[in-house]
Amino acid sequence: MGDTANTTEKATKKSWSKGLRAEFNKIVWPDSESLAKQSAAVIVISVILGVIISILDLGIKYGIEVLIK
Repeated sequence: MGDTANTTEKATKKSWSKGLRAEFNKIVWPDSESLAKQSAAVIVISVILGVIISILDLGIKYGIEVLIK
């Protein structure tokens, strides 16, 4: 009885491993030019959003100070 469960478990692990390998082979890795462009876009957008959030934060802070005084 134990042999059947052990065999099924090994088959399941082997099947999972083959499926994982097959899916990993389907991955399309970006070329260096595309990766550089996308990385630059992420950095630029992050900086722009950081500046916008900072400006909003200062404006809200100033507005609250005016209301409190």
